[in-house]
Amino acid sequence: MKTNEDILTAATRHLNANPTASMAGIASAIGISRATLHRHFVSREALLHALGDRATECWAGSLRSAGIDAATASGDPGELRAALGALLNAYVVDADEHGFALTDHFVNHLPDLVARGEELEEREVAFYEACQRAGVLRADLPARWFSSAVYGLLVGARESLRRGEVARRDLGRILLTTFLDGTGPPAGP
Repeated sequence: MKTNEDILTAATRHLNANPTASMAGIASAIGISRATLHRHFVSREALLHALGDRATECWAGSLRSAGIDAATASGDPGELRAALGALLNAYVVDADEHGFALTDHFVNHLPDLVARGEELEEREVAFYEACQRAGVLRADLPARWFSSAVYGLLVGARESLRRGEVARRDLGRILLTTFLDGTGPPAGP
């Protein structure tokens, strides 16, 4: 018997490959009947909301596990750099596992998820601002630019994985170096 978590994981994988899949298509891909899927989620919208909620909780978990709040409070460049690396590596997992929720228009317009996302983004932006003050990130860019750049890189990472263009084992390094090469402080003369 599949749990809600099993269903959400399988639905995410299927929707990453086929974003317009119907409930019948999702159920078939999961290996359950449509009726069983509807017992867990009464509608496609309810399923999408659950996927968005799960992705948002994962985002919050990534911020916690990377220790961005403590690093922000410390202002220490070493701690900030370590937290930045940990955060981007955690996001690589999120981009693949929760990629659908990153880009789905329905999910990204649910008021409760939008409010929670804004709260999480404020914490993230405060972290990037601390990285700027400590010289870990460029000071000549708006802090929100970093958040947008990471989002874009995560969408690119998901697509590169989906198309088989990069190996999963290399993705964290690729994302981190791409981000830091473009947003790190300029090299000396």
